[in-house]
Amino acid sequence: MAGAGKERARHWQFAELPGVDLLRARYVQKTFVRHTHENFVIAAIADGVEVFHHGGADQYAGAGSLALVNPDTPHTGRAGVPEGWRYGAVYPSPELVAEIAAETTALRGTPGFVSPVIDDPYAVRLVHQVLRAAEEGNALAADTLLRVAVTRLLRVNGGPLPERVPRTAGAGVAARARAVLEERIVEPPTLERLAGDLGTSPFALLRAFRDAYGMPPHAWLTDVRVRRARRLLDSGVAPAEAAVTVGFTDQPHLNRHFTRIVGVPPGAYQRERKNVQESRREILVPSGAWQNMQLSQTYAVKTAENPTPPSYGTPSESGWPSDCPVSPSG
Repeated sequence: MAGAGKERARHWQFAELPGVDLLRARYVQKTFVRHTHENFVIAAIADGVEVFHHGGADQYAGAGSLALVNPDTPHTGRAGVPEGWRYGAVYPSPELVAEIAAETTALRGTPGFVSPVIDDPYAVRLVHQVLRAAEEGNALAADTLLRVAVTRLLRVNGGPLPERVPRTAGAGVAARARAVLEERIVEPPTLERLAGDLGTSPFALLRAFRDAYGMPPHAWLTDVRVRRARRLLDSGVAPAEAAVTVGFTDQPHLNRHFTRIVGVPPGAYQRERKNVQESRREILVPSGAWQNMQLSQTYAVKTAENPTPPSYGTPSESGWPSDCPVSPSG
């Protein structure tokens, strides 16, 4: 992993795991700007080290560990060693995690992860096995292994997420500012105008907004624009049209911010979504019927301990059949 030319990523979905994003990536010079996700992030590091700012400090995730981020939690991402890092990630929805927690744990309230980094080579293997099963079209294995992985992580590192209730005047102002920006995503006001309309000063609003949402208003707005662009791309809207619709100047403007947050260009992202939509119209025949039967018998009950993982090994450097190269173009 000597340079940026070695970087590659695939960000996709599997039709039989609706609402769950999947990622395989190798990054060397890649830097993720401060952003959030609507879903959980479960990133399994295979090689190298990732550093991400989370909770007011830099977190280091090396090979055999997982980087875990709860929904709507600001964080960044970059290489922690010169050779970068290679990882696989699953992004389950809050609804799916809550369903699994209710069925397999004693957690109360809204479930989430307590520590942003844990060392757990077994869970790392499970995540990579989910990705391999999805690539092979093995629906039963992918769904089973995903639920086993989430259950394990909730049992060893789970807890109730704190409720975000505005408790101060500043938090209330920040919430009102957020509502204005959501309504005026294409033509947002200046910080001075926004603060004046809310009866406060620009720097007071800036401090309140960062305290409430972990980033300044302009960065938060870019994050929201990228989220909305993803939804438009998922629905088939062309990247150039999506860019203008959410408030970016043009497609290159969208490309730059989209790649810095999602990790792949919008064109590559949409092509994977198109493949998923087309596959949903087909009848998927899972590969490995015998293995499916074994998985259903082995993992239906034993989700808490360390059963021997099935033979979906962590992919080798050359074992990624469908990688999309990371490029600046959409």
